[in-house]
Amino acid sequence: MRPDVVTFWHGSLDALRLMCLRSQVAAGHKVTVYSFEPLGELPDGVGNAEAEAILPHAFAEKLRPTSADGVWCSRTILQFSDFFRMRLMARSAGLWLDTDVLLLRPVEIDPAKPYFAWEQPLQIGNSVLYLPSGDPIVAAFSSLMLKDELTPDWLGLRHRLIFALRKLRGSERISDVRVAVYGPAALTALANRAGELRYALPKKSFYTVHAEPRLFFKPSDFSALIGDPEITGFHISPKGRGNKPPIPGSLYAWAADRFGSSSSS
Repeated sequence: MRPDVVTFWHGSLDALRLMCLRSQVAAGHKVTVYSFEPLGELPDGVGNAEAEAILPHAFAEKLRPTSADGVWCSRTILQFSDFFRMRLMARSAGLWLDTDVLLLRPVEIDPAKPYFAWEQPLQIGNSVLYLPSGDPIVAAFSSLMLKDELTPDWLGLRHRLIFALRKLRGSERISDVRVAVYGPAALTALANRAGELRYALPKKSFYTVHAEPRLFFKPSDFSALIGDPEITGFHISPKGRGNKPPIPGSLYAWAADRFGSSSSS
């Protein structure tokens, strides 16, 4: 089954992310970006849907208070999206792809089974994620979201100790312990609890360049990467490079030429 692709964005989409959305459409997926405000002109084949209907904007207050001008900090956006993707899974909305996931080929899933990949040797990534609506991981997040305090029962010993120390200093929000406390670490712990680690794809499936940005942004011989049938795509994680022009001879330059603004779905 080739699923619909769904994601969430808060703010303005940079050139790199627009390129990645085009690659997802080019791979044959219907793509929908959820947001609280209109995102402006999107690539052909990419729809924009109202995020409030999936997870209210006010939910962010459980993570940390919004600033006086109503602007979320970057940590809030990341953690909100961790919950947002689980709400989409509960609604059987489709396959979650971060907006900075570049697809080389279509993603095919079995709708009855989880779909994710190893990001690090001991951690599953949540940038590419599908879970059946009745999956135990989805149920765990749904249960947590009903609570006033978003303190999960799957925290590892290290995070429990850090939280205990922070509480002694007056902090009552687990969201302040670590930016990814509801992200890959949570997904990995819950997948382990549910006996679902066996479904995890190899790291190379999506995370070949994630921890080594030079492989994407610097000139190199990338022919082996784009020619490897076991690599479905790349989670890029641009970290401020999203609007910088690609360097000739880089994988980024190749992708921009193939999926740039002049490309058509």
